Amino acid sequence: MLSASARPWLAAALLTAAVPALARPLPATATAAGGACRATVYLTFDTGSQSQAELIARTLKRHHAHATFFLANEKTVNGDYSLDPSWAPYWKALVADGHAFGSHTFDHVYVLGDRAGGRMAMKPQFGAEAGKTVVWSAEQYCAEIRRVATRFHELTGATLDPLWRAPGGRLTPHLKAAGAACGYAHVGWSPAGFSGDELPSDKWPNALLLQRALDGLKDGDIFMAHLGIWSRRDPWAPAVLEPLLTGLERKGFCFATLRQHPAYRNAAAGSTEAGAH
Repeated sequence: MLSASARPWLAAALLTAAVPALARPLPATATAAGGACRATVYLTFDTGSQSQAELIARTLKRHHAHATFFLANEKTVNGDYSLDPSWAPYWKALVADGHAFGSHTFDHVYVLGDRAGGRMAMKPQFGAEAGKTVVWSAEQYCAEIRRVATRFHELTGATLDPLWRAPGGRLTPHLKAAGAACGYAHVGWSPAGFSGDELPSDKWPNALLLQRALDGLKDGDIFMAHLGIWSRRDPWAPAVLEPLLTGLERKGFCFATLRQHPAYRNAAAGSTEAGAH
């Protein structure tokens, strides 16, 4: 979930790609309707208010659609936090359903800029340093990414995938290098894959966001949404997710986790570093 100061980065995401180019097309697999895949979209969801978490999980299961979830310990509409033990049954159920999982930094930490000596100015949204500007080394940022892996294993017994998404999708040279040195591949999203669920409802109604996704998504795109947004008055998921999946299926799309993405599947198959705890 983005702060108000981070929203300009979202607008930029509508115009610029944030993912590596595909190395080669994936082989066809079965759609939920039983036909052959003509294209693949990689669904991803970041934590947020969690107001739509259960609905999203049920909808994905109904469509036999797999996704990749990027986890941070964010405050939820239940008054707890998304990586509290109270959420263990939810994450365990998603593991059992075959989804993939990456780090979104434990305290949902935004990068503000690079500093000398490979250090970075950061601002955590949650935790003991919430709202403060702190300066971290690459090692400190790596520890922050790995906190999610440790908690995820504690909650589910499963291993986090070696994938990471910086809050807001914003990278600096130092931040990108820190994640790579830590053994995590950064994942952004495709321009057409920006769901717009954090944009104002009056200017970006759900019908417009749905049509934009249906018209724009293409083979190999990474799609990004959240498990609930505090600021959006007309929630995205109830109105958009079901017709989006149905519409893409009718166009011959299948859905896969980033474990199947050409740019990430080798890292996911060969790395155990992200699961260290």
